[in-house]
Amino acid sequence: MAESCTDKALFDQLTSDTKSINIQVQKLKSEILKVENSIKTYTPDKDCTEANLADIREENKKFLYRRGILTQALLKEKKIGESMVTNNIQQFVQRLMAVAVYRAYPNVSTPPLPLLAVPNSKGYGGEYKSNVALELSKTLAEKGVIINPRDLADKLSKTIPPNDVITSSSITGAGFLNLKVDTGFICKKVQEILAKGVLPPDVEKKRVVVDFSSPNIAKEMHVGHLRSTIIGESICRMLEFCGHDVLRLNHVGDWGTQFGMLIAHLQDIFPDYESITPVIQDLQAFYKASKTRFDEEEDFKKRAYEAVVALQSHEPKVYNAWKKICEISRNEFQVIYDRLGISIIERGESFYHSMMPDLVEQLKLNGLLTLEEGRFLFFLKDKTSLPLTIVKSDGGYTYDTSDLAAIRHRIREEKAQWIIYVVDRGQSAHFQSIFEAAKIAGYLDDHKVRVNHVEFGLVLGEDKKKFKTRSGDTVQLANLLDKGLEKSMAHLTSKGRDKELTTDELRLAQESVAYSCIKYADLCHDRRRDYVFSFNKMLEDRGNTAVYLLYMLTRIRSIIRSSKLTPEQIESAIKKISIVLEVDVEIGLGMSLLRFPEVIYRTVDTLLLHQVCEYLYDLSCSFSSFYDKCYCMRIDKETDEVLEINMNRILLCEATARVFETGFHILGIIPVSRM
Repeated sequence: MAESCTDKALFDQLTSDTKSINIQVQKLKSEILKVENSIKTYTPDKDCTEANLADIREENKKFLYRRGILTQALLKEKKIGESMVTNNIQQFVQRLMAVAVYRAYPNVSTPPLPLLAVPNSKGYGGEYKSNVALELSKTLAEKGVIINPRDLADKLSKTIPPNDVITSSSITGAGFLNLKVDTGFICKKVQEILAKGVLPPDVEKKRVVVDFSSPNIAKEMHVGHLRSTIIGESICRMLEFCGHDVLRLNHVGDWGTQFGMLIAHLQDIFPDYESITPVIQDLQAFYKASKTRFDEEEDFKKRAYEAVVALQSHEPKVYNAWKKICEISRNEFQVIYDRLGISIIERGESFYHSMMPDLVEQLKLNGLLTLEEGRFLFFLKDKTSLPLTIVKSDGGYTYDTSDLAAIRHRIREEKAQWIIYVVDRGQSAHFQSIFEAAKIAGYLDDHKVRVNHVEFGLVLGEDKKKFKTRSGDTVQLANLLDKGLEKSMAHLTSKGRDKELTTDELRLAQESVAYSCIKYADLCHDRRRDYVFSFNKMLEDRGNTAVYLLYMLTRIRSIIRSSKLTPEQIESAIKKISIVLEVDVEIGLGMSLLRFPEVIYRTVDTLLLHQVCEYLYDLSCSFSSFYDKCYCMRIDKETDEVLEINMNRILLCEATARVFETGFHILGIIPVSRM
C-alpha cells in the first residue's frame, strides 16, 4: 500500500482519479455518438441483414451501460473523497474499501458493503477486519467471474487510497483483509478528545419526537413503566449528544370512559375531593372500585357515561375534577422522574381530543372509513388484518383515533423527521397498523419521515415469571426505587464505605449506585428480550455491571488526583504536550477511546443501547490492562510524595475518564467522586 498522506492529499488523489474517469467518460461519449450517428445515417446495402443492425444496436447498449457504470463510479468516488474527514473510523475504513472496490472493479455497479469487526481487546488491537473480498468474490461469481478471495484481497489492498488512518494491510484466513490503524493517528485523535472534548459522530441532524414513559393518570407508576422510561430517556440523551433536535413527549392516558367512571365514583364516596386532595394510592383504589361498579351496576354505568359527556363538553364541575385528578398524578410522576433524572413534556391523549373531529371528517371525505354496526372502521391494505376503530358505536373515540391524530400532529405541526415510540412489544401490531394507516391517509411518507417502534420485553422476577410482589400485585416503581436505596446502602456498608466516606458522600454514593444499577441492568440487555430483575446480580462489583463501571471511573479519577496535579495544570499539559503512545496496551487503550463515535453511530441506527454498555465494559477492560502494565507515577510510600509523573499516561487517564463520563451521561448514570 502507498505511504500515508494528509486528508487533503487523499482528496487530491481521488480528484486526480475522477479526472481520469471523466476522460474515459468523454471518450465513451464520443464513441457512443459515432455509433448512434452511424445508426441514424446508415443505409443498409443489399447484403445487410437485420441481424447486422441488431448487432450494432446491441453494441450501442453495451457502450451506454459502460458509460452508466463509469459515471456512477465517478459520482460515488467524488462523494467518498468529499466526506473523508470523520471521527468515525469504522465509517472511514468502509469508505476506503468502497474506493478500493471501485478502483479494482469499476464494472461492479453494486459492490457489497464491507463488514468490519471492531478491534479486539487483547494486545494491540488496532486493526479492522474486512470481509469485502469474500463478499465481492460471490458477486463476481454471479457474473461468471471466478476469483479466489485471497487474490481479491491482495488486489484490493493495492487499490486502497493513501491516507493517514490505515498504515498497512495484511491478508488472513480465507481472504480477510486486516487493516492496521496508524499509531500516530491514534495519538492525534486522543489529543483531540483532550483538546475538544468527546465529539459525536457525524450525522444528518433531524427533528425527532420521542414518545416514552406514558403512565396512566389516577394510577401509580409501576415496574411496567420502568423500561419505557429508562430506554426513552437514554435514547433522547444519545440523540441530543449527536445534535438532533429532540422533543420528549409523555403520552399519558388522561382521557376517556375511565375518567367518567372515576369522577362519578368520587362524587358518591369522596364528595370533598375538590377541597381535600386525595393521594395517588387512594385514587388508584377509587379507580379499581369504580371499574367494579361500572361492570356490575347499570345505574352507575349510565352516570359514568354522563360524566364522560360532561367532561368532553368541559362542564366546569366535572372538568375541574378531572384537572384535579391529573394534577395529583402529575405531581407523583414528577417525584419518580426527579429521582431517575428524567426530563419529559406531558402531552396526553386529551391534547389531541380537539383534533379528532377534523381527523374523522377528513378520513370520511377521502373514503377511508367504513360504517359497520354503528362504528367507523379504517381498513388497511391488508384486508385480512383487523381494522382500526376510529369512532365507536356510541360516538366515542379510541386509542386508534388518538394515536392517528398524534402522528398527524407530530408530522404536520411539529415538523418531525423522525418519530420514535418506546412501547412494549405487545403493542407491535397496533403501531404497525397506525403507521400503515398514516401512510394510506397521506400523513406519513417513508422517504421524508423515519418512524420506529422501539419495542422491549418484560421485566421478570428471579423465578423467570412476570415481576410481581409476594402477594401477586404489580411492583410499584416508588417501592422498587426505595428497595434499591436499601440494597445499595447494605452493599456500601458491607464494603466498609460508611467508615471511609462522609455522610454526604455516602448518601450520594448510595443514590448513584441504586439508580445507576436499576438503569444499567435494563440497558445492558438487548431490549427486545425479557430480562430478570435481580438486585444481587446488579450490585456485583465485577463483570458488566454499573457498580463495576462506577468503581472504574472513580479509580481513574483517583489516579489523577494522586498525581496532585491541579485542573489548571492538567489543562496546561493538554495544550503543551503531544500525546505519544508506545506500549501495546497504551495503543490498545487509545484505540478503544477512538471507537466511541462509531459505537454511538451504530446505536443511533439500531436504537439498541446495550451496544453502548458493552463498549464501556470493553473500555474498562482495556484500561485495566493498561494500568496493570504501565505506571502513571512513582510515589514515596512513606511520605506520599510524588517522585515522578508520566504525563502522557496521566493525560491518557484523563481522556478515558472523559469518554466514560460521556457514556454515563447517555445512559443516565451519575458518577461520584468517591465510592
